[in-house]
Amino acid sequence: MTHALPPRLTALLLAALISAQPGILPAQTDPVPEAAISAEPGDAGAYLAARSAASQSDFREGARWFARALESDPDNLGLLEGAVLSFIGVGDFGSAATAATRMTALEGRSIGASIALLVSDVQAEDYDAILSLPDTRKIGNLLDDLVQAWAEFGKGRMSEAVAAFDAIADTDGLKAFGLYHKALALAAVGDFEGADEILSGRAEGPLVVNRRGIIAHVQILSQLEQFDEALALLERSFGTEPEPEIMAMRSALEADTPLAFDVVQTAKEGIAEVFFTVAVALNGEAEDGYTVLYARAALDLNPRHAEALLLSAGLLEQLRQFELAGDTYALLPADHPSFHAAEIGRSATLIALDRQDEALTALKALTESHAQLQIVHMAYGDTLRRAERFEEAAAAYDTALALVAEPSERHWGLFYSRAVAQERSGQWDKAEADFRKALELNPDQPQVLNYLGYSFVDRGENLEEALGMIERAVAARPDAGYIIDSLAWAYFRLGRYADALPQMERASELEPVDPVVTDHLGDVYWAVGRHLEARFQWRRALSFDPKEEDAVRIRRKLEIGLDAVLAEEGAPSLQAVANGN
Repeated sequence: MTHALPPRLTALLLAALISAQPGILPAQTDPVPEAAISAEPGDAGAYLAARSAASQSDFREGARWFARALESDPDNLGLLEGAVLSFIGVGDFGSAATAATRMTALEGRSIGASIALLVSDVQAEDYDAILSLPDTRKIGNLLDDLVQAWAEFGKGRMSEAVAAFDAIADTDGLKAFGLYHKALALAAVGDFEGADEILSGRAEGPLVVNRRGIIAHVQILSQLEQFDEALALLERSFGTEPEPEIMAMRSALEADTPLAFDVVQTAKEGIAEVFFTVAVALNGEAEDGYTVLYARAALDLNPRHAEALLLSAGLLEQLRQFELAGDTYALLPADHPSFHAAEIGRSATLIALDRQDEALTALKALTESHAQLQIVHMAYGDTLRRAERFEEAAAAYDTALALVAEPSERHWGLFYSRAVAQERSGQWDKAEADFRKALELNPDQPQVLNYLGYSFVDRGENLEEALGMIERAVAARPDAGYIIDSLAWAYFRLGRYADALPQMERASELEPVDPVVTDHLGDVYWAVGRHLEARFQWRRALSFDPKEEDAVRIRRKLEIGLDAVLAEEGAPSLQAVANGN
């Protein structure tokens, strides 16, 4: 069994599904006819506010204003659809189902309404209704078929459920979906041998599963008292990092203690897993505002589904709904094994809301409650670095690295982050050593090559080595303006002004409003004698809100020119640099 869901494979699978069998996955759009939207709503202010909220995916404000607009225009299908989507976005499926029921009575139809009504039926355990859904309530072939198979399970008809899962598995492109859910259903009724046959790949060949599929298989192996196999699977899939949930599982397995199978225990949880399966498949391939409908449905049907919670909150972050995302992360209790992941996510939403001190307080507390987790100290260091508290950031990275037994390629980012904090806090010797360690672990990493190369250039050290590093970084990231700026600046510092010019102009095209790149372009224009253009670029750089120390220097260049500024600073003249002096 393959124990990850590679993004490229996910994309290929989705493309295959859509091209091989239209309707397998639900359509991403289901527009309401213009005629359904009242031209003269009873509460024009609420209507306009609702439309504005919807355009920004502001589910909270949308729920408020759509509900108000519906008070004076309760039969407006456009308002009802907006209300359904907003209510789902905030996780209020009761209100979503009420609006969807009204839509259905008015012969309206939408994917959002179908999801809300289906969730309502599942919550009521009305499996007869699910097994007899009219076409107007269908969402997509794959989801509908999986849900109906679980509905058979909910009716206690295991043979019919297995037959339904098999039918899905026999459909071109859908084998993995049908087999995975069949394995979960078998395990839920205690047929761990049958579930293992599927998940091991012995029955139908290897399966691609996500994290929950791996955990399900580990639990199943433990129920079969195959503890060594379960431990080996854990190590292959998750390594030896001290993640709380995995650590607890490992400890139990090492003591030959069976793990309870709790990934799916009921039909309701099985259907939650269907929504989560579709959300994972859509994530990154469909619009976030669409994918969140499925993640929210999974969470509503199974509130203990931590992965659905984290996915829902992450999608809300992507939609820039930071308060709602933060509140969603906060739903995970402090004693949950994934609490640290939710708290790191919540801290990111606080930073986005310009509440940096609160984020740092939350992360500091996490470093104390979850001191054994490297990722926690790294997140704390990243936030301190963002707050420009560089010495403290370097210390946080020290703690994170102390938890690394044997550095490997995947740790390059940790050495890089510490190096940046050290460089910014004036600890250059330590920074250079960490930059070089990061390159030792990942020799062609463009971020490291660029930062170290640019630092050498800025310090006037190892210029030829720096140029080689930056050229390698550009080769890896040819469309990264900030890296091309580094290359141009290296040429400039070497006195190769003619070589610097086309590179700096290219960097400016890629980063048109970056104050540093624009300032550098002015310097290069000045060096090649194009003084009028240089002053124009320096004025532009000032309009892009540079750091104050940079702004002071730019204003001085506008007053007296670059040559005079260099003389004031005691730096070599442009001509001297060009002559190699």
